[in-house]
Amino acid sequence: MTVPTLIQNYQKKSYVTQIHKFYNELQQAAQIYMTDRNAVNLREAGLTSHEALNNFVKNYFKVVNDCGAEQQPCFAASYRKLSGLDIGQGTGQPSNVVIASGVSLAFGITSDNSNANNSRIAIFDVDINGPKGPNIAGRDVFILGLFNNGLVDEYALTTAPGDKETRETFFNNNCNADNNGPWTGCFGKLLNDNWEMTY
Repeated sequence: MTVPTLIQNYQKKSYVTQIHKFYNELQQAAQIYMTDRNAVNLREAGLTSHEALNNFVKNYFKVVNDCGAEQQPCFAASYRKLSGLDIGQGTGQPSNVVIASGVSLAFGITSDNSNANNSRIAIFDVDINGPKGPNIAGRDVFILGLFNNGLVDEYALTTAPGDKETRETFFNNNCNADNNGPWTGCFGKLLNDNWEMTY
C-alpha cells in the first residue's frame, strides 16, 4: 500500500471511531433519561419540546461551548458533500454546542407528536472534530436521528431501527449524490456496513 492510502485508511478509521463513540453516548443518555423518569419511551419521559431537548443535552453531556442559535464558532463556515459539492453552513438547528470530547452538535426537536407513524424525536447534526476539516458529510459530519424508543439511527428514517435497503437508498440518493438535495444517508451507511467507511 502507498503512504497516501495508509493515511486515508487511518483517517477513515479515526472518523468512524469518533462517530461510533458519540452514537453510543447518545443512545446511552437516551436510555438513562427514560430510566430516570420511569418511562417506556422518550415522549413519555417528556422529551417533547426544544427546551426539554436542550436540557437533555446539557444534563447528559458536558457542554464546553454554547453557541446558542449561531452556528459559528461551534461549526465551520461551510461544508461539502462527498462529491465536493458545497452544501453551505449545513445545520440550521436552533441549538449549537461543543461537548468536552470536541464534538460539535446542532440539534432540534423534529417529530410531529400527532403523527403516530413518525417515531423520530430529534435531529442531531454532528461534526466529530468541530470546525476542523475536512468538513465533509460522510467523513467527519453526520446527521443522526433520535427515536422515541431511545434508539439512534439514520435521521431520514421515520422509525428505528431502519432496514438495510432503506438506509442504502438514502445513502445513494443523498449522501453520495452530486446534487443539492439533503446530505442524509451517510450515517445509515456506516450502520449498514458494520462501522466501516467503505465509501
